[in-house]
Amino acid sequence: MLLLKQTGLLVFVKIPTSFFVSEGLSAIDSYRGQDFPFKSLFSATNPMKFIIQLLLVSVLAATITPSFATIFYSKNEAMELAFGKDVPVETLSLFPDDEQIAKIQALAKTKLESGLFSFYISKTQGKINRYVAIETNNVRTKPETLMIVLSADGQLQDVVTLAFHEPPEYQPPERWYSSLIKRPLAAMDFSQGVDGISGATLSTRSALTSIRKVMAMYEIMIKPQESH
Repeated sequence: MLLLKQTGLLVFVKIPTSFFVSEGLSAIDSYRGQDFPFKSLFSATNPMKFIIQLLLVSVLAATITPSFATIFYSKNEAMELAFGKDVPVETLSLFPDDEQIAKIQALAKTKLESGLFSFYISKTQGKINRYVAIETNNVRTKPETLMIVLSADGQLQDVVTLAFHEPPEYQPPERWYSSLIKRPLAAMDFSQGVDGISGATLSTRSALTSIRKVMAMYEIMIKPQESH
């Protein structure tokens, strides 16, 4: 539905997609890289011609709307990156109770959105050698997806950006993630010496939240079992 205003008259127009095919969108291409002739457009005396031309302008605008969504790795590629090629990967599903949820949230400094949490694991001679989680959080209005890798004893081993849908200048650099490796959970905070990144405050904050959540999940749900 398109709302147009011409000489004080409001016009509602609903035209099927097939219209654009039949009218030929090649007309739009003739204006790429040039100033669109808005003056002649709005001085059109034929109302239908005016509507058609304005619809073409709206299509042109849609084709040049910037898209920042970047997917760096699929899930399968991420698993291969974390565990190696052809390594069997298992899913470890965790269901924290109310008491455990309260402890996890206190350590992570965020609320859990679900009562289910999953780690991806691989084993060497029957023993788990790493824990991998995939976390998605909104940065400003769009999400980032991180793969967070913990060693067998729960230390942060790696962080890989799988997808980032905000403008690229807001994405934290790899060196920032590298500075977090083996940092203890209690120190995973700006107030505890983690460096901020100018222009990427929200994305670094979102990343820290994801990392703390994953580490807290290990601390409460995995570590007590490992000690027995």
